[in-house]
Amino acid sequence: MYSIARAVPEVALQAIRKLIADEGFGPGDALPSQRDLALRLGVSRASLREALSSLSALGLISVQPGKGVFVQSPAELVRSESTPGWPFAAQASPVDIFQLRYALEGFAAGLAALTLSTDELDALEDNVEAMRRELKVGDFDAAARLDFDFHRRILVAGGNQAMLSILTATADLFLESQKLPFIRAERAMETWQEHRKILRALARRASGAAQKAMQEHVRNAALRTGISFVAPSAS
Repeated sequence: MYSIARAVPEVALQAIRKLIADEGFGPGDALPSQRDLALRLGVSRASLREALSSLSALGLISVQPGKGVFVQSPAELVRSESTPGWPFAAQASPVDIFQLRYALEGFAAGLAALTLSTDELDALEDNVEAMRRELKVGDFDAAARLDFDFHRRILVAGGNQAMLSILTATADLFLESQKLPFIRAERAMETWQEHRKILRALARRASGAAQKAMQEHVRNAALRTGISFVAPSAS
């Protein structure tokens, strides 16, 4: 049996999208106050702020301190699969890519925990440290490339050539999806922290923990981008 687990900020984000679409808010229109929105949506102020921050980072709303929250691009808000500037719309949406990564990379991390060599583990440790340095100086393009390399190395270590072929064939899409979470500079270090958690599970040879840590990372990366997707979890 399966259930769908969704984080509260994610639920709030989708509820705001629906509110704007259903009530016909246009560019420049002010949304209800944050207090009223939180009450109306049945979420905490903290969860509401996180949802608004994600939508603001995508350029879909504008949060103006002391003034309110204003709609910027309602056409994009009603299309949850849409991400401004996504260059691969004809091939797959960002939601599609994050769902693929959730399934494929979670399984690959579980495999890698059982097969990873000492040299491969050392290379991942070097990668994680290099990402920390790049994030500290704000080089998000370099961090995104290191992010891609971290995930690629885990797929290679897992030893499943079919999965590696999927990554090779869609490398541009994977890399672009790994750039998206860095639109929120204030949360960029979360990627590094999640990589460390994955690395610790791999070092312990804990297959289940590595798979779970990877899936949580992909899901969180999507949420940092303002993207939500459903994923089945065993109950």
